Amino acid sequence: MKFGETFTEYLHGDRERFLQKCSHIEYKRLKEVLKTCRRCNAFKGCANNVEEYNQLREDESTQSTQLYESCPLCDQMFFSELKKEASDIVGCLSSRGRRLIHLHAPNQMQKYFISLCQCFTSNQQATAQECRLLIEYVAMNAIALRKILKKYDKIHCSVSGRIFKSKIRTEHIEPLQSPWLMELGAFYINFKESNGGNQDNDGPFSCDLSATEPIMILMLPDSVKLEYNLTCAICLDTVYKPYALRCGHLFCKPCACSAASVMIFEGLKSASPESKCPICREVGVYANAMHMTELDLLLKKHYQETWKERLAAEREAIVKQSKLYWDLQTKLMIGY
Repeated sequence: MKFGETFTEYLHGDRERFLQKCSHIEYKRLKEVLKTCRRCNAFKGCANNVEEYNQLREDESTQSTQLYESCPLCDQMFFSELKKEASDIVGCLSSRGRRLIHLHAPNQMQKYFISLCQCFTSNQQATAQECRLLIEYVAMNAIALRKILKKYDKIHCSVSGRIFKSKIRTEHIEPLQSPWLMELGAFYINFKESNGGNQDNDGPFSCDLSATEPIMILMLPDSVKLEYNLTCAICLDTVYKPYALRCGHLFCKPCACSAASVMIFEGLKSASPESKCPICREVGVYANAMHMTELDLLLKKHYQETWKERLAAEREAIVKQSKLYWDLQTKLMIGY
């Protein structure tokens, strides 16, 4: 079955109720835009058969690399629409993912209301099912996005699709780069492990924490495997109390605080707006840094002894930083 048919079946299958309030890539309609583009068809119509068409396209691209780099008719509908759809998908992932994680790791008031709900429903099972549906939703749309951009570049002999993919990564609206996807993956693995499931062989997400560089693995429906590295780029150890910056890069909390020149007890929100990510050097990435609570829980369970040692080291660092901070404040107060 072709992907277009698979994607249509996905959108209108038994998950349709879940997808009612979710945006999606308009794969079928955008594919029709490419088919009906007069400029593309005029070019294609110059050839009498497939071999002539391929040869002509190769000759034209050799003679003038600019001729088919873009198509105003396609571009007008294509990239602006795809950008909005990608942004909406990431927004849906963030809002629904946040709600699911809060249900799994609630505060005291939320626990009270959840305990009441559990008198009537199997809340935990339903939450895990919604988590899996949300992961599948992001994966299917990410494949649709990748395939339609690849099709665009093939028809126009261009690299515009690849440039667009780089652009949405830079703007943090690439669905597979969202920290919420990794957080949902950790939640899914935690749920399976707490219920005796085999996390290595079942479900879209798994993890390999025994490797030299621990990774989380996402298997997409088209058998493409994505790996998320769980090593902090600063201390070169497994991320401890992991935080994802707005740019998507993952660090230990103490390491991120050090990079932002703030005390650990002050937290990343106190970082200067001019502070840069240690990897990509983007500014303003600390204010909305996301604590990966489910990933933290997953790693804590697998590295219990190491976590105790790192917690002790963190507390010692906080005590030293606090002493230095209050010594400085005292000197300022008395006029030194």
